[in-house]
Amino acid sequence: MPAESRRPQWIEQAPPRDSYRAIFKWGAPDRFYHPKPGLLGYLQERLALGPDPWRAPRQAGTTKLRPAAAPALDEIHAARLTAIVGPENAQQDGFSRTRYAHGQSAEEVLRLRDEAPAAASDLVLHPRHKEDVAAIVAYCHAQRIPLTVFGGGSSVTLGVKPARGGVTLVMATHMHRVLAFNETNQTVTVQPGILGPAYEDYLHHAPERCAARQRYTGGHFPQSFEFSSVGGWIAALGSGQQSSYYGDACDLVVSQEYVTPVGTFTTADFAATATGPKVNDIMKGSEGAFGVLTAVTLKIFRADLGGRKCFAYMLPNWLAAVEAARRISQGEFGMPSMLRISDAEETDAAVQAYGLNHPLAQRFLQWRGLNAHQRCLLIGQADGEKHFAANIARRSGRICRRLGGLWLSGYPARKWAHGRFLDPYMRDDLYDMGVLIDTLETAVPWDRLMQVHAGVRAFITDRPRTICLTHASHFYPQGTNLYFIFITPLMPVEAYCRFQADIITRILENGGSLSHHHGTGKLMGPWMEQHLGPEQMAVLRALKRHFDPHGIMNPGGTLGLDGPAAPAD
Repeated sequence: MPAESRRPQWIEQAPPRDSYRAIFKWGAPDRFYHPKPGLLGYLQERLALGPDPWRAPRQAGTTKLRPAAAPALDEIHAARLTAIVGPENAQQDGFSRTRYAHGQSAEEVLRLRDEAPAAASDLVLHPRHKEDVAAIVAYCHAQRIPLTVFGGGSSVTLGVKPARGGVTLVMATHMHRVLAFNETNQTVTVQPGILGPAYEDYLHHAPERCAARQRYTGGHFPQSFEFSSVGGWIAALGSGQQSSYYGDACDLVVSQEYVTPVGTFTTADFAATATGPKVNDIMKGSEGAFGVLTAVTLKIFRADLGGRKCFAYMLPNWLAAVEAARRISQGEFGMPSMLRISDAEETDAAVQAYGLNHPLAQRFLQWRGLNAHQRCLLIGQADGEKHFAANIARRSGRICRRLGGLWLSGYPARKWAHGRFLDPYMRDDLYDMGVLIDTLETAVPWDRLMQVHAGVRAFITDRPRTICLTHASHFYPQGTNLYFIFITPLMPVEAYCRFQADIITRILENGGSLSHHHGTGKLMGPWMEQHLGPEQMAVLRALKRHFDPHGIMNPGGTLGLDGPAAPAD
């Protein structure tokens, strides 16, 4: 069937106000980025889909939302909490309570599309400053009211889902200011609600905004960059797509200010100290279970060095791609800021999606021994001082060529960069057409990578009509991550949750970590004891008892501190 006749009737209008879609649609309400015809053809063939599912959206969630339940918080508590922030910063309507009770996980999207949203909080508050936060936390602590923190809402691990009503704090409405810029120390201090674009814009325009000598970057660019908050990056131990050079979110933090049920504190802003275990490190990744982050000081980097170099190579197989990435990561000549390797399945999909499957190109690749269903794409970008970046690109290329790689210029890397923040918009289109797409990711040491990749992928693809695309995108001398993307026809949410739980179990059984950069939320909580063991969990529970003795902070399974255990096989 020709690609144009297969083109679905994409939704290209902003979601109706107060609709289910207004909550689950990714990104800007009036922005769209549809799957390319090549990708549609690939999915239609691989998933054995006829033409009908592509013709009109279904379960689009455009009807007016009906909340799961009315607020249950005692009216006197609601009134006193509202008085702290002012009535203009408090909401109890059904749409607001539901909106701020959902992130972007597949489970949440499926439930909203079924018009069966999860239970919401009882009251939504938008604190104006840390004094509001302190007053709200103190009141909720005294009255035993559950408290959940909402940043940008991009969590894919049920991280913002209230366990039992209570209060949700929305940090991005007001607490998004830059508090201090220190060019001498090369740091910036911000409130946690600032979103990625505003943060990066301030640093890029530092000469105009605060008379800085040069422009800067934060170096943190997750795929959710446009709609995630700095506080969320730290709470979930996130990684940006250029983390191999700049570091993960935890590496960027210099100091933090927290409001907890037992008090407020600020960690010291030294670059390094030898004063025992660092509370600064303990609070990173705490996902709102210990307290509320109200300010953070972060490292920043010069952005005007002019040394960017993009490169791409096609390797003959997955083993060669992994070996190339390992040698680059351990080469000690500097790291690319962005480095990605795609397995054969993801490489085939990329060739189709980006229209790179011209017959002449395919024949040339085969002539070079780079066969379809085996070859693997490596793309990279080096940043920094121009000689430094050029050396990284040159040395990386030498490694790839020695392993049978073919230079593809910098075009594939630039093509990927162009769409890296747009690709998530395709999720809603695919769901509209009856195709489920979701991801799980894990950290792996080099010597277990092949086992984790093969074992998890075999389990996913054993399910009928299911595609598994895999890449690695965050690199260290000691290991990397694996990012599994699985695509299958839509299924009931309960069936999906069982399938997802089984994948998580297989990741652990094959030697991967529970998470690399998405945090744990309430999704991964049931496996935390199995993953960390009883002694480490006892430490986390002791910290929880100290900071949050009444258990009000993000309860319901976050970090596995309460809630259910992992499902049995």
